Parts: sequence; C-alpha cells; structure tokens
Amino acid sequence: MLNLQVSIDSNSGFCFGVVYAIQMAEDYLDEYGKLYCLGDIVHNDEEVERLRKKGLVSITHEELKNLHNERVLIRAHGEPPETYKIALENSIELVDASCPVVLKLQHRVRESFEEASVPIYIYGKHGHAEVKGLVGQTGGEAVVFQDISELDGVELPKKISLFSQTTKDTRNLYHIRDNLNARGVEVDFNDTICRQVSSRDLQLRDFVKNYDKIIFVSGTKSSNGKVLYGICKENNPASYFISSPEELDKSWFQDNDKVGICGATSTPLWLMENVKSAIELY
Repeated sequence: MLNLQVSIDSNSGFCFGVVYAIQMAEDYLDEYGKLYCLGDIVHNDEEVERLRKKGLVSITHEELKNLHNERVLIRAHGEPPETYKIALENSIELVDASCPVVLKLQHRVRESFEEASVPIYIYGKHGHAEVKGLVGQTGGEAVVFQDISELDGVELPKKISLFSQTTKDTRNLYHIRDNLNARGVEVDFNDTICRQVSSRDLQLRDFVKNYDKIIFVSGTKSSNGKVLYGICKENNPASYFISSPEELDKSWFQDNDKVGICGATSTPLWLMENVKSAIELY
C-alpha cells in the first residue's frame, strides 16, 4: 500500500445548469420511463450511460425532424429557434432544461442583432451546441471564432458586438477585446462568461498547489474540462487527465503522496468518488 491521502475538490462537479437539466430528466424518467434528449445531456460519457440505463435516449437534430408526438429534453446548452419550430410542427413536447444563464445570453444576442447595425462576433468553440444556439439568434449571421488568430489577416468591421460562450476563459476574452481595440476596432463588449464557471479558475489554482498529484476527471468532449485541466497543469505539472477510474495508472503515485481530485462542470460527483475509491486501493 502506498498510504495515499486522497481528497476531492469541494468546488468541482456539476454547475447548477447541469444539475437542473439532469434533475429534470430524472423526474420525467421516473414518471414516464423514457425520454428523448437532443444530443448528450452532458459532455461526460459515464453520466450519459448512467441515464441511458434509466431510459434517456440521445438523438440528433436530423432524428428530431422525423420524430412526432414525443417528449424531448433540451439540455443546458440551449437550442436555436429552428428547434422550437420543428417541435411545434411535429407535435413534440419540449422539456426545456436550458440553463438560465444561456437563455439570458441568447436574449442579449438576439436583442443586439435586432436593434444594432453592427456585426456580431462570438468567441466560442466551432460546432458547440451552445454556440449553435447563439448563432441561431442571428439567423446564422454571427461570426464565430475560437482563437483570436482566426481573425488575423481578415478585414474587420470598424465596429462589432462581441459576445462569448459562457464557459470560455475570462482572461482570453479580455485579451481578445484588447487585441481588437489595438487593431482599431470599436468593440461593443459583452462579458457573458458564467461566473460560477469562471470562479473555478481561481479556486483550482489554489486547490492544486496543495497536492503532490492532481487527478482531473472529465469527459473528452467537455470544452470547460479542457480549460480547467490546462489551469491544473499550469499550476501543478503533476496533473493527469482521466475520464474514468480505469484510466488511472499506479505508477503516477509514490508513497505518502497527497492526491487531489477535481473535475469539470460536467463531471458528476459520483464519478470523482469512484476515482477516489480506486486510488485508495493502491
């Protein structure tokens, strides 16, 4: 036995938007035994599989078009107006679990698009569900970029409205604003990053410094997970990314190591507890 001291970060785990969506899904599953979900309810394969066993069926947007008279959950990421239109046409009951923060952002983007005469730029991941929902508020006209370098060599408008996917890095967003200002672009700046998510940046920096080894638990599809793992690695080089307990490697640990476990906003507490139990067997 390596006599490892293992602790789970109390600030890690589901954000309130994901908690709300999963609770809503479980309530409907308890009552009806089956519920469709537009896309994976959360970017974590382990949690998706747990809910699949309870009757949650993930479907694509193409499959939605052929569905009629069913119940379909909209996950926390939100959806574009087109989804609501299809549901109405197909007599689909939507169980709307869109995160309130995302809904507020959608409203701000739509309002800006309808009232302003300047182009809308969105700092976010290409193809991400939340970003698609935001672009949908502009009739597909918003410009999406996930790195400021994508705008290099591009002739930019004199003025733009800048928004951000709610889970992006706060420092990067402000760097982008300053970069655009330096290039002579007048930026109508909107800090639309979720503070519950962004506050984990500082919390993680403090947490990881207290341990010899850090195990970061997240699904590989999670944008937030990639950002937070980068923060872990930056502040504690002995940080390891895993998606399940099976990916642990005993060689990472030494006698009497203090091990900290943390995760993304899409990482369930039960999964981190399983990882902790597995490590404690070493």
